[in-house]
Amino acid sequence: MRWWLAMLIAAGCGSNSATPGDGSIATSDSGAAAGSCSAAPAGESGDGTYYDADGTGNCSFDASPNDLMIAAMNAPDYGNAAWCGACLAVTGPMGNTITVRVVDMCPGCSHGDLDLSETAFGMLSPLSAGRISISWHEVPCDVTGPVAYNFQSGASQYYAAIQLRNSRYPIAALEAKQSSTYVPLAAQSYNYFVAANGLGVGPYDLRVTDMRGEVLEDGSIALANGATEAGSGQFAMCAGD
Repeated sequence: MRWWLAMLIAAGCGSNSATPGDGSIATSDSGAAAGSCSAAPAGESGDGTYYDADGTGNCSFDASPNDLMIAAMNAPDYGNAAWCGACLAVTGPMGNTITVRVVDMCPGCSHGDLDLSETAFGMLSPLSAGRISISWHEVPCDVTGPVAYNFQSGASQYYAAIQLRNSRYPIAALEAKQSSTYVPLAAQSYNYFVAANGLGVGPYDLRVTDMRGEVLEDGSIALANGATEAGSGQFAMCAGD
């Protein structure tokens, strides 16, 4: 489950805008001001393995052939897609560190384990090792431009499923304003937030909370069946990151 939400709903920090991404890591947004945010989750350690990754998986992101620095999170930590889109600094047995983005869930992995892409694993150890000891912790994704709202194919005024993309930090909650009150959308294990009865014809006022407690509010997000709408801002870099 999205366990960060219990720590959250704090005031938003700074924001800036440009163009949306597709869920992949982009270049640095150097103008973002540092915000005062909740502490990062504690680092973990476990085994690192590898698989034939292409960017797709349980997190429902698109294939990312130009970004294969990716990983599948172990099932106990994956929870209800809580880590989807998170960026992790992973250190291997020889002391070198890489950054990967979480795009999938590894059902056979134990707590603390990561199943890395072949590309990522090969930067920590020869593939012939098969399994290595790793440690990792969450870091901000190197993004540019605003967050983006990806509407699942089939979205309509009667059913809405929305996924956040191009976010500096993983998402803890998405809410939609209904009659002047923000109502939470239900988080799903496939990394969408769902309003089973829909949100009407739109446009929508949406409020997003990231895992560090920062909040973004976006007005006039149009219904986009199977397409992506750009937001107006990005989560600020948290102080200390």
